[in-house]
Amino acid sequence: MKTKDVTTASLLLAMGMVLHAFTPAILGGVKPDFLLAMMFIAILIHPIPSHTFVVTIAAGIIAALTTSFPGGQLPSIIDKLGSGFFVLLVEMFLLKQNRKFLPLAILGFCATFVSGVLFLGSAAIIVGLPAPMGALMAGVVLPTAIANSVVCGVVAQVLRSTRIFKTQVSV
Repeated sequence: MKTKDVTTASLLLAMGMVLHAFTPAILGGVKPDFLLAMMFIAILIHPIPSHTFVVTIAAGIIAALTTSFPGGQLPSIIDKLGSGFFVLLVEMFLLKQNRKFLPLAILGFCATFVSGVLFLGSAAIIVGLPAPMGALMAGVVLPTAIANSVVCGVVAQVLRSTRIFKTQVSV
C-alpha cells in the first residue's frame, strides 16, 4: 500500500467517525452509520483484500467505540467485515467481467443494507434487539442505506475530481 492510500483511508475513516459519533440514535438505540459510506470509498480507492481487511477492522473498532446500541460492539465489527468484503467482491467481479461502471449510489445502498442485516442479525443472536427486526429495518436500515448512497456519490465525486479515486465503480 502506498502512503497516499493509507492517508486517504485514514482521513475518510476519521470523517466517518465524526459523523458516526455525533449522529443521534433513532430507534431503540440504533443510529444511522455514516462511517460505512467512508469505509466503502476507502476500500474502493485500493481494492485489495489486505487493505480491505485493515480498513474494515479499523472501521469496526471505531464503530464499536461510538455505538449507542447496548452490546453493539461485536455486531459493529461483524457488520463492517461483512459489508466491506461485500464491496470488495462486487468490485472484483466487475473487474473480472470487464464491466466499466456500477453507480456508486447503488453499491452504497446495497452494501449498507447488507451491513444492516449483518448488524441486526448478529445483535439479535448475541444481545437481543430492542425492537422488532422489521421495525428496525424499515426505521433505521433503509433510511441509512438511502442516506449512505447519497453520501457515497457526493464524496466519490469530490475524490474523483482530485484524481485520488480511480475505480471501476462510477457515481
